Amino acid sequence: MTATWKVSSCDRALSQDGKTDVITCVYWDVMDEEIVGFDTHSGHQYGSVAIDTEDLSDFIAYADVTEDDAIAWAKTELGSDEITRLETEVASQIALSKAPVTG
Repeated sequence: MTATWKVSSCDRALSQDGKTDVITCVYWDVMDEEIVGFDTHSGHQYGSVAIDTEDLSDFIAYADVTEDDAIAWAKTELGSDEITRLETEVASQIALSKAPVTG
């Protein structure tokens, strides 16, 4: 299982430091699923993260930003510990779905 990251939307500043359409926030989803027989067990986390726009030397205009760009920016802002925590939580949701403790 490998968690999949997606971007649901972005906020942008229409103008900042002489640039137009500067992404300031990324809304993300991280999900995974495991199929066992006819059952699909899934996990999901979502949230948003502000993007540091202090240094716009590598600026990419909103219209030219790919999902991979936005995911990379979000992951940079979240940091490796938080990424690990989120992906572990998704895996835990799948494990709990496969072996529930309540009914």
